[in-house]
Amino acid sequence: MILYHGSYTEITKPDLKHSRPNVDFGRGFYTTPLYEQAIRWCRKFKHRGRDGIVSCYHFDETAYDTLKVLKFDSYSEDWLDFILSCRRGKDNTDYDIVIGGVANDKVFNTIELFFDHLIDKAEAIKRLRFEKPNLQICFRSEYSLDKYLHFEGSEQV
Repeated sequence: MILYHGSYTEITKPDLKHSRPNVDFGRGFYTTPLYEQAIRWCRKFKHRGRDGIVSCYHFDETAYDTLKVLKFDSYSEDWLDFILSCRRGKDNTDYDIVIGGVANDKVFNTIELFFDHLIDKAEAIKRLRFEKPNLQICFRSEYSLDKYLHFEGSEQV
């Protein structure tokens, strides 16, 4: 499978040292199989006057047979609970890879309403179900990156 990562620089050897805490699926290297989504990730850098670079990787899907993988097939209560745990810095799970929808600005606004106790979990899930699906694959262990994700090239967008 081909995966993409949008950034301001080419990333030939992904690692976890440069990842941020308290994001959707916790500390990790985020990719997507959707090229257009990677280009959208680059826009924030372009708006800041930097280059937008999409790095391309081959993902060895045999990883699914050997690694600890968590996959969310849709926006759901389980997905929301996991996002909330990660964004609060309270995730203690040991998944190598987490796959699921992105908490984009619209989704993040819904999560903020929930955090502020302005809507309950049922209302949050109801709002999230109307969001257009997208996909992110987060590599959360160095082993998963080193063994199963291989740099193929990059391009400036």
